[in-house]
Amino acid sequence: MDLDLSAVRAMVAVSDEGQFGLAAEALGVSQQAVSKRISKLESQLGSRLFERGVGASVVTPHGARFLPHARSLLATADAAVDAVRDSRTLRVAVHGNQIADANLMRFYVDKHPDAEVELVMMGPTRTSRNAVIEGRIEVAFARASWPAHPLPTDVVAVPAYLDALHLLVGEGNPLARRDHVGMHELAGLTAWVPGAGFDSEVADFYERLSADWGITITIERPPGGIGFASIVDRIAASTSLVTFGGEGTTTPWHPRLRRVPVVDPTPAYPMALLWRESIGDHGQLDRLVDFVTAGYEQRPAASMWIPEPDRILFHE
Repeated sequence: MDLDLSAVRAMVAVSDEGQFGLAAEALGVSQQAVSKRISKLESQLGSRLFERGVGASVVTPHGARFLPHARSLLATADAAVDAVRDSRTLRVAVHGNQIADANLMRFYVDKHPDAEVELVMMGPTRTSRNAVIEGRIEVAFARASWPAHPLPTDVVAVPAYLDALHLLVGEGNPLARRDHVGMHELAGLTAWVPGAGFDSEVADFYERLSADWGITITIERPPGGIGFASIVDRIAASTSLVTFGGEGTTTPWHPRLRRVPVVDPTPAYPMALLWRESIGDHGQLDRLVDFVTAGYEQRPAASMWIPEPDRILFHE
C-alpha cells in the first residue's frame, strides 16, 4: 500500500490541533483539502481515524494506533528531504497564508526571483516563534518579546514590521459608518479573537491590549474552526461583536464587512525577524535581513500602541 504523505501529514496535524480548521491553518491549505486527505487515508486503511464532533475531532482507537507510525513516517520523509536539500535554501516561518508576514515574503520573492527561500506556514498552536526556537526552521517572523517565555540568548531579533490593526465590524454595527474610531472609544467593546485562545505571544499581545484599553477579548472557538473566513462571516452578521484585522493582512472579502481605522493611538502588532546565531554565514539570510531592515519604518512607532515589552526593540 502506497500512503500519501500529504494525507499522513494532515492526519497528524488534525491530531495535534484538535480541529480540521486549525489543521488547515497550520498546513496552509483549505479545510476541504484536509477533509479530503483524511477521507482518502481512512479509505486506504479501512478504518476511521477521527470521531468528528462539534468544535473538536478526537482520534479513534485505530487512529491512536496509527499515529506514532505516522509521526515516524513523516520524520523519516523530512530527514530524507533534508539530506539532499540545497544548504542555501532558507526556510522562513510565517503566521499564515493571509497574514502580513506571508504577504511581505511574497513581495520579497517577487522582487528577488533568484532568492532561494521556502515559506513554512505556522498556526496558532505551533507558532513561528516556537519553530525557530526549537530549530525546526532557520528564520521566522514573530513577536520577539513575550516576558513569560523570553527568547534564548542565541536567538537574534530585529524589527521587521508594525502591522497596524483596523477594527472589523458588520454593516449593522454603529461603528460601521465611521471613517475612524479613537482607541479610547473601544473601552467596553467585545472583540472576538479566537486565535488568541492558545498559550502564545499572540495571546499575550491581546491580554495587554485588553488591560491597557478596557477591551474585552473573547476567544470562543466556533464549531467550524477559527479560519479567517469563519471569523469574518460571524463579525459581518453581528451588530455588536468586533475583531481586528492587520493592515498588511489579506482579509477575506464580505459584502457586509466594514474596516474602520483606529487612531490616537493606532494599535499595531510588532513583528520581528528571528534567527539563531548557529545557522552561521548564510547568504540568503543576509539578503533577507538587509531587505527587511531597509523597509522597516521607525517613525510610525511613536504614534502606535504596542505592548510595553516590545518598545525597546521597536524604538518607541
